[in-house]
Amino acid sequence: MKAPFAWDHYSDQPAIIKDKALKRAMRRDALPSLIKTFLIALITLPLAFLLMPFIGRRTISGEDFFGIGVNLDKEPNTTPYLLDELNIKKLLIRIPLWEVDRLHEYVTFIRSLNAKHITVALLQDREHITSPSLSKDHFTQIFEALNGLCDTYIIGSTINRAKWGFFSVNEYLDFYAVAYGLKKSRFPHLKFIGSNVIDFEFHFTAHTLFNLARIRFDAIGSLLYVDRRGEPENTQMGLNLLDKINLLYSLIRLSPKTANELIITETNWPIQNTTPYAPTSEFECVSEEEYASFMVRYYLLAFASQKVNCVYWHQLIAPGYGLIDNREGIRKRSAFESYKTMLTHLSDARFVRFSHRSDEYLLICSTSRGELHITWNLDSAPIYTYKA
Repeated sequence: MKAPFAWDHYSDQPAIIKDKALKRAMRRDALPSLIKTFLIALITLPLAFLLMPFIGRRTISGEDFFGIGVNLDKEPNTTPYLLDELNIKKLLIRIPLWEVDRLHEYVTFIRSLNAKHITVALLQDREHITSPSLSKDHFTQIFEALNGLCDTYIIGSTINRAKWGFFSVNEYLDFYAVAYGLKKSRFPHLKFIGSNVIDFEFHFTAHTLFNLARIRFDAIGSLLYVDRRGEPENTQMGLNLLDKINLLYSLIRLSPKTANELIITETNWPIQNTTPYAPTSEFECVSEEEYASFMVRYYLLAFASQKVNCVYWHQLIAPGYGLIDNREGIRKRSAFESYKTMLTHLSDARFVRFSHRSDEYLLICSTSRGELHITWNLDSAPIYTYKA
């Protein structure tokens, strides 16, 4: 990354842009796109909201639902063994476009992961956003180097945050179009996940789904964090996690730009007393016990929706928000065992029924071991029980 943009290696995200004059100038230049975003959302979001009750569930199995993020710079030699212990099949690996000179290291790392299903998230910086030729060159290098190892890519990330380099949806659509042009001309077998808006800011998602750009998404990605609301069952603007998923999926179903596939590419809660590794302020951080409970309940709710194809836990190793704290060796948090337990029970699950009354929740699934009943409330971790 080039100044005034910088990468924060503690929280694994760009640092906040301190040049306020630059941000004001860029937002002025982006005003036509921002107005377009507002107008598109004004039409499409109310329509999607009205259609929510009429859009039924899909059939999502536990076999492909669970995923986790891993990083090259986080214990790469130990990672394969930890993944085998979890027995998880789907992985997400982030490759920053500004690190294309390290591409051979990423290829070696991916080869070491025992033929897991790999999704690669291609992270942008401002230089790649403003130089289509540079992006095209680096996209090509990556697609060629990972041929036979990976056929699924997330194109761009966190497109509604200026510190990630985008100042408008129009800029993202132009950036995505570079990759999409390569898919059409040279790599038709690749699957592209797009949009990738963070948090409950679906007006930006609406603009990515309703536009005149000559692009199409094979799936829609969302960094659907709810950590600032506390527990996953809590509401924002009257909508809880399930409501947000239903609204987002309704929006996707209305769009002519995508197949009806929704993937949550990142979610987590920041953990107390991990500054500077936590990606938020201490106010949003939770205890390790809350982190484990909230994350598992998030997964159960997303699975109960039967509208999310996969949720990627972000991520395996990270002191501020991961399953494992590696500041002083490898320390598995309680969430590691919680996730492992959930995978053991749900890896072959088929949805049967979901209900909740007051603060009591029940998810019923069929499995090879019998009918699985999962119960929880806001004061207790999920309980797994098999019925004859």
